[in-house]
Amino acid sequence: MILQLITSFFAAAAFCILFNAPRRALFQCGIAGMIGWVLYWELEREWGTVISTFAATVVVGVISQIFARSFKMPVIIFSVGGIIPMVPGGLAYDAMRNFVESDNNQAIQYGVQALLLSGAIAAGLVLSEVLGQMFRRRTG
Repeated sequence: MILQLITSFFAAAAFCILFNAPRRALFQCGIAGMIGWVLYWELEREWGTVISTFAATVVVGVISQIFARSFKMPVIIFSVGGIIPMVPGGLAYDAMRNFVESDNNQAIQYGVQALLLSGAIAAGLVLSEVLGQMFRRRTG
């Protein structure tokens, strides 16, 4: 568990460096990624990959909203860094590799799984944005 915490923190923070996030936001980006990954990792055993990705992304989105308000920065800085550990890049690579190797059945399976996970990430970010707007209107 400790190794999962450490590697997800550094993966998210390192991507934020590539993303040109401000230095003062790197710690918060790492925290968002770490919380999202650990939540995904814990929920995945019970709920499956797609549902746990969606739930973890919603939490990352809410955390990103909180960090954006607290540190007066755009939400995207924290949300992009936070979802990086959950992006299905390996699945997309495997899908393309299998297409090239003419293993179309396996390629379609990987491609559909990558598409479902990408959709879960997008839907989770949209839901967290809607929740943030509802909260702001109520406290307005």
